[in-house]
Amino acid sequence: MAATPIAVVTGASSGIGAATARQLAAAGFRVVLTARREDRIEALAAEIIEAGHEATAYALDVTDRAAVDEFATAFRSLAVLVNNAGGALGADPVATGDPADWRQMYETNVIGTLNVTQALLPALTASGDGTVVILSSTAALSSYEGGGGYVAAKHGEHVLAETLRLEIVGTPVRVIEVAPGMVRTEEFATTRFRGDTEKAAKVYAGVDAPLTASDVADTITWAVTRPSHVNIDLLVVRPRAQASNTKIHRTL
Repeated sequence: MAATPIAVVTGASSGIGAATARQLAAAGFRVVLTARREDRIEALAAEIIEAGHEATAYALDVTDRAAVDEFATAFRSLAVLVNNAGGALGADPVATGDPADWRQMYETNVIGTLNVTQALLPALTASGDGTVVILSSTAALSSYEGGGGYVAAKHGEHVLAETLRLEIVGTPVRVIEVAPGMVRTEEFATTRFRGDTEKAAKVYAGVDAPLTASDVADTITWAVTRPSHVNIDLLVVRPRAQASNTKIHRTL
């Protein structure tokens, strides 16, 4: 009997990462959940196991290369890596943005993705049919005012995905980039505005049905379960109310 394929999901403690872990588990993967908040991923692993699927929790900070390398030693073969860990901090213009915020966003979104991808690429290749997913953003493709640091980091992730795909063509590993637009999750905007729930709510004010974490997880799961010869290079997914990063229909 063939072993259950393994999927690693970073940033699995909430939002898109947690939703993706649930859906990949339901699709037949043994999911390995990583995040810094150990209590969250342990609870999610228990939930997935209770539902009759396979899951393991592993506390991990993707910016800690030594910890990532140690984590990678657990895998000789790996089917899927979902690089979801990331996030935004602040919405200041370039002229007054905090360099510390820019640095933290770059470290998490770009260097974190690089760390995990480099460490697990041998196991993905050894599987004979591996998939790297990089969850970027529509911010990876176009700029908007007040988003300079986040846009720069997501552009970095986009280029990482694009370059990796060029460099490993001919190996049994696909590189998929999923770029969501406006997604309403329980934490993303609140974290960006440092706990200011009023500012966070304004992001979605008047928008009819922003994307949900489950919508994006469904997109990721669909992409990774295509036949092996099919590579979804870049998939942009937005709510119907959003035509671009700066063109959003609001009912207010």
